[in-house]
Amino acid sequence: MKSNRNYPLLLASQFLGAFGDNAILAVIVGQLTLMQKAGQISQEELRQRGTIYTSILFIPYVLLAPLAGFLNDRHAKTSWLRGGNLLKLLGTAVCALSIWYGYTWQGIGYFIVGIGSTMYGPAKYGILPEILPREKLVKANGMVELLTLLAILFGAIGGSVIVDRLPVSACYGVLLGIFASSLALNLFMTRTPSNPNVHLAASVGEFFRHFGGLLRAPRLGKVLVGTALFWVCGAAMKINFQPWGLDVLKLPDNTQIALLGLWLSVGVMIGSIAAGKFYRVSDLRHSRWFGFALAAMLLVVFAVAPLGLGEMGRHVIESAKPDGTKSVTLVVLPLVMLLLAATGVVAGLFLIPLNAALQAESDPSKLGKTIAVQNFTDNCGMILAGLLVFACVQLHLSSSQVFLALAGLVIVVVAWLRIPKSEA
Repeated sequence: MKSNRNYPLLLASQFLGAFGDNAILAVIVGQLTLMQKAGQISQEELRQRGTIYTSILFIPYVLLAPLAGFLNDRHAKTSWLRGGNLLKLLGTAVCALSIWYGYTWQGIGYFIVGIGSTMYGPAKYGILPEILPREKLVKANGMVELLTLLAILFGAIGGSVIVDRLPVSACYGVLLGIFASSLALNLFMTRTPSNPNVHLAASVGEFFRHFGGLLRAPRLGKVLVGTALFWVCGAAMKINFQPWGLDVLKLPDNTQIALLGLWLSVGVMIGSIAAGKFYRVSDLRHSRWFGFALAAMLLVVFAVAPLGLGEMGRHVIESAKPDGTKSVTLVVLPLVMLLLAATGVVAGLFLIPLNAALQAESDPSKLGKTIAVQNFTDNCGMILAGLLVFACVQLHLSSSQVFLALAGLVIVVVAWLRIPKSEA
């Protein structure tokens, strides 16, 4: 019997949980901005720590993905919705220990939050067929995706706003309240069925067999690489926005830096909608061209600093107003906003046909496992993005040159990405 109350409770809980996941990262990384402006850490230390902390969340998704799938198949999905939020609460409390015992505790706590997110993820999608009739599943999946995207955007901005305006202790109080509210909503959900016949060895073995089969497939293997490349770009840009916004754009605070990600995401949404309107499922003839276009846009983002757009904006303002450094963004930022939105549009046009092809051409009886494998490869891509940015910092490349390195990687991968035509 389907529960009428589980679905709205799931949506509300999912939004709060995803909001908290992104707000806590904004609080952790935002403190680095404040420390750097106060002269407590150098620009290089800010970039190193920011890269490490941003990448921490992706590690549990890679290491624990097969285990998370097993636990959610064997036990009630409602149990792991609650378990995931309990782990997030614990992780946030551990992060708060940094107030008294040092900044390192935030890394430990955020890793625990990542474990909670890893366990929560399969449950939020796997529970839908158990609480809704089949004819509502497509709409429900779309609603969960939409709310997740909104939570990511508003969580990053909300976390940046509070870290700019509140003491760190108050920030963690707000975050604890968000995760506690998400957990409370889970507690009101009607328990869903469990399946004690699912065993760990069989479940994990099946995951890796399906993973290997997809990678060996001439077409779907390259599609997986393509979707992972999108997330390499997204994660690398997100990690690099903080030092780039401070050093090149001279943005005054975390809130302004967070808005860079907002414009990139708006572009991705526009590109995704356009791809849905103009491309048929499995039509990947233009995917490589959009990949090369993405590399070209990254090169233009890199060129913002060498072309001296920040300095040009400053001279324009200073000629009209002596104290104009704080207002430099009035000239430069509209151009940057359009540039980031355009980059997002191209990225969306690259990603969505690949996603649709993967779902349409996979074995329908194994679609859930295919999505799990895709999530695994996408998170591997995001860890690769962290390693790429960290390597650039170690090589003393500037924040602008990170975009140049990323563009080079995209060109190499897309040149290799000759996806065979569909047999259908």
